[in-house]
Amino acid sequence: MNIGGNHTPSDAFLRVLRGLLRPLVRTMIARGLTAPVVYGLLKRVFVEVAEDSFQLDGKPLTDSRVAMLTGVHRKDIRTFRSQQDDGAAHARRKSALLATVVGQWMSHPDYTEGDAPRALPRVSDSAPDFETLVQSLSKDVRPRTVLDELRNAGLVVVEEGDMLRLKPQAVVGTSEASDKEVFFGANVGDHIAAAAENLLSDAPPFFERSVFYNQMTPDAIDVIEASAREQAQSMLEDLNRQSSALHREGKDDDTGRQRYRVGVYFYREDAAEQPEGKEQDAP
Repeated sequence: MNIGGNHTPSDAFLRVLRGLLRPLVRTMIARGLTAPVVYGLLKRVFVEVAEDSFQLDGKPLTDSRVAMLTGVHRKDIRTFRSQQDDGAAHARRKSALLATVVGQWMSHPDYTEGDAPRALPRVSDSAPDFETLVQSLSKDVRPRTVLDELRNAGLVVVEEGDMLRLKPQAVVGTSEASDKEVFFGANVGDHIAAAAENLLSDAPPFFERSVFYNQMTPDAIDVIEASAREQAQSMLEDLNRQSSALHREGKDDDTGRQRYRVGVYFYREDAAEQPEGKEQDAP
């Protein structure tokens, strides 16, 4: 990321930022957040980002330097720096573990039949089982706890003989509000992070493409949406299987670690009213 150069905000970028904030503010209001609460959070994030991304010669920034970069008062900066984690990290770890268990269940050859997840015994001495699956991913959380969370989220059903089956909606993900919020932050956050790197870099480093058309009929967009869902789901499931296999192959490789996220989205809305005699361009 290029973090040098002119830091003066342009009117054009402020208009862009306003457009980005509108759906976020709509979500904040729907979740009961008020402007003063968000102002406080925004100041905290300004401080965190300044500390993470704008260090000089790799040294921690002073309160004065952070205040100069962010406009946040030094008193607030000292308060933020003295406070502990708010529990968000625990929620992210829990949701990530559940998603990883489901992902492995859908892709690892020990737990699949063809391309479909197989029914697993909770515990078995002679066949792949659920407890082995969980323990292969984390030694810190009891398999029973993970099973309870998956059942509460409606992703796993217990059948006769203590056999566990992954429900079809597991492909979509949990319906639990807390988990949906975690993935909302992770998915949207990584998309914005990729877009920000591409905006601030001379050579955009990340793949980021979209197709968009205006002035289409609702029936036509129904066709495109159905096709997009089918193609995207197939691509994501294929990448999950490929990633699972490569993860196993590189388990003992000590050359370092990175993470990735690839996502697909589809959005539609009614076309904006156009001034009489003027037709909106498509794409």
